[in-house]
Amino acid sequence: MKRVIIFRNGAKFDGKVLLVTHSLEDLLKDASAKLNITAKKAFTPQGGEIDDIKLIRDDDILYISSGEPFIQIPDHLLTSSGSLLSSISSSSSSSSYQSASSEWISLNIGGKVFSTTKQTLISKEPNSMLSRMFSNDSSLIQPSPRDPSGAYLIDRSPHYFEPILGYLRHGQLILDKNVNPQGILEEAKFYGIASLIPTLEAMVASEEDPAPDVNSLPLTRRDVINALISTSFNSELRFQGVNLAGADLSKLDLRHINFKFANLRGAGLQGANLSYCCLERCDLSSSNMEGVILFGVKMVCANLERASLRAAHMEDPLGKRTNMEGVNLKGAILEGSQMAGVNLRVATLKNANLKNCDLRGACLAGADLENCDLSCSDLHEANLRGANLKGAAFELMPTALHMSQTLCN
Repeated sequence: MKRVIIFRNGAKFDGKVLLVTHSLEDLLKDASAKLNITAKKAFTPQGGEIDDIKLIRDDDILYISSGEPFIQIPDHLLTSSGSLLSSISSSSSSSSYQSASSEWISLNIGGKVFSTTKQTLISKEPNSMLSRMFSNDSSLIQPSPRDPSGAYLIDRSPHYFEPILGYLRHGQLILDKNVNPQGILEEAKFYGIASLIPTLEAMVASEEDPAPDVNSLPLTRRDVINALISTSFNSELRFQGVNLAGADLSKLDLRHINFKFANLRGAGLQGANLSYCCLERCDLSSSNMEGVILFGVKMVCANLERASLRAAHMEDPLGKRTNMEGVNLKGAILEGSQMAGVNLRVATLKNANLKNCDLRGACLAGADLENCDLSCSDLHEANLRGANLKGAAFELMPTALHMSQTLCN
């Protein structure tokens, strides 16, 4: 950054050192504050008026006027380079340069002023935006405009800047409990504090995926068996909202249990008896339910995406229908399942495999059967009104599919 020594027009002593910022207007504004005048013009020692800030060189001497013409300084008081001779008060020059070399910088971050040293801003992160703003290399980023107090204006959050400034001062990232690491991460990226970014990214990731709480770990097969053994056959057993993700529940008798909202994602339920259970809004995605018994099950709006229900049994000999209304069976495998009378109204069966299924009298009204494979399936008297049959396969069906089944009411 360039600096200049400014004098009142025609004065010999009491020069002030000034840093050159973005424009001539800013220079005159700062000169007004330094010299306690209304600065309107700037002249070289030879009387040339400065009309472009690019004409100013580092350590130039300028004379500031309030609008009056340039007042010539006698030649014997000037050197050929335009610098003042030693006859100018040494104490005045010394104090001016001390002012110029001051390490203190004020930053107005989003309305809050922070004071720090130039060394703090440039030493730890020499390639950061702040370092490049206040480096002596004038080819780098020019500082931003300043507020009336002279602090450099930066329109960012002061709340998240404070920990960054602390890090630049002592190399440690210290956060208050009410400070979000994600906010600091965004500011670190903005200011280019590269050494801080990996630490903050790790903190953000740990918050998004916290260490597992032992109290929220999935229940095991042993936990479920213990609950079954300790509960009377006539008592209602509730696993509502319980985490059973990945649990091995194969071949267990789980009849009449309330699993509403439970997490059974990826669970092993092959050969299990879930008859008359409540599986409403349960997450059974990617679970293994091959050969499962689902007589009279209430499974409204459950998620069975990519689940395997090959050879599942849903046709209740007592006549109670399995209710799978609104269920998500996208990409699920139901090949060879007994599904007579099942309610799949407005269910999603996109890309599902329903080959060789018994769907006699099933309700598929409004269901999404796009690209569903129904080859060799029995759809006798099934309700397909309003169903999406785009790309569905109906090859080798034992009974003809009548148009009346696919027309809307």
